[in-house]
Amino acid sequence: MQGDVAMTGEVTLRGRVLPVGGVREKALAALRAGISRVILPEANLQDLEEIPRELRRKIRFIGVSHMDQVLEAALEETPSPRTTPRKLRRATAQTAPKVPRTAS
Repeated sequence: MQGDVAMTGEVTLRGRVLPVGGVREKALAALRAGISRVILPEANLQDLEEIPRELRRKIRFIGVSHMDQVLEAALEETPSPRTTPRKLRRATAQTAPKVPRTAS
């Protein structure tokens, strides 16, 4: 699971995802925490209108109605910037302090 995912909602014993209150506040808190994907009940998608458009664009909201959808959305791979091993070695070599060799 990626570290940029958050979820709000209530889940029943049968796996249904129920709506909750305070979606605007929760979404703004997620944005402050660096979250880029928020999973929330489909019934709460209408509450997103309360969030300013420029802030709403910074978060991907995923509406779900069942726990199966939650797992699928939470475990979804998102592209992340990667450093190739060669670039990583070069960057490490440039920043690592030089250790003098001593004769043994």
